[in-house]
Amino acid sequence: MEISSSIPFSKSAELLPRYEKIRKQSEEICAPLQVEDYVPQPVPFISPAKWHLAHTTWFFETFILSQFLPGYVIYEDDFSFLFNSYYNNVGNRLFRAHRGNITRPGIAEVYAYRNYVDNHMRELLLTMSSDKVEELLLLGLNHEQQHQELMLTDLKYILGHNPTFPVYDKTLSMHPNEGTLQKFLSIPEGVYEIGHAGNGFCFDNELGRHKTYIHDFEIADRLVTNGEYLEFMKAGGYSDFNCWLDEGWTWVESEKVNSPMYWHEIDGIWYHYTLSGLQMVDPAAILTHVNFYEASAYAQWKGLRLPTEFEWEVASEKLNWGQRWEWTNSAYLPYPKFQKADGAVGEYNGKFMVNQMVLRGASVATSEGHSRPTYRNFFHPQYRWQYTGIRLAR
Repeated sequence: MEISSSIPFSKSAELLPRYEKIRKQSEEICAPLQVEDYVPQPVPFISPAKWHLAHTTWFFETFILSQFLPGYVIYEDDFSFLFNSYYNNVGNRLFRAHRGNITRPGIAEVYAYRNYVDNHMRELLLTMSSDKVEELLLLGLNHEQQHQELMLTDLKYILGHNPTFPVYDKTLSMHPNEGTLQKFLSIPEGVYEIGHAGNGFCFDNELGRHKTYIHDFEIADRLVTNGEYLEFMKAGGYSDFNCWLDEGWTWVESEKVNSPMYWHEIDGIWYHYTLSGLQMVDPAAILTHVNFYEASAYAQWKGLRLPTEFEWEVASEKLNWGQRWEWTNSAYLPYPKFQKADGAVGEYNGKFMVNQMVLRGASVATSEGHSRPTYRNFFHPQYRWQYTGIRLAR
């Protein structure tokens, strides 16, 4: 992972409060859970909450404490195998689909592991000032914030596939209304600079700031609502192959899909599962939990299209964004001059630049301070368990 060399690093101790706040936030996400909620993994693409808590801890132990704290003793040798995600340079790792099989260590032991690593991180940050430690610490904190969002969305998948639709937090509201008529904003053609610039943190896939020519286009000032998407459904959108990309149509037919994820038609009324429980679908609320195929099909049905990630970034200063990750019509590819860092940290982003689509913005599940206009999220086009939405362009 390369981080912009212009980042003004603080003294290590000055980052300790931020470290403690972010680590505490992960545990606060898990506060409403029962012990049994920490373990299930109903499908390979989600991970149990217990695994997220341990993996983010393993990250600090492996990349910081083991390298920079003299005399540090690994908490448990097996944890490197159990809680490594995809870092082949570090050693052997558990197959992703088997994370739900980790009944032991139990959740109490995972919290003890977090406490052990946190105590040693405090010791390190209070006694050592190193640019490399601070660089890896910033990466680790942003990595944990990524997993905080994944914990929320993975927990929603786990609870949302429980036949009783249990409530995670009845006070949580993650389905805001748009409440405005859709307008299109005009963006003039020209040569624009794309990519991260400045002194703040960024991931390596945002680097390689470069010029891109963009034709004049228009982009919607708000996201598609449930009510608008319901019109697509009522018009037979899920049964009209003319709206769909070939891969998307294959997905619709093989998965027998007729609505966004978590939607259930009961006695002719559409409901959807939320982290606050089962609720009626609000037509004015922002649509969520659709994949790239659905977003593309809806745009096709409307006679419009999805913006490219470059168009989105150029228009971002004029947009109200951050409620949903917004699908773009751009494949996830490296920017000019992109180079993977050496070693395990270089596996963070670069090796995933194939067969995935870019999403821009942020969502209601994104941690505070973890969004910026140049952020490049990416997922395979069939996935829709994140808080994803649709913004149209023409």
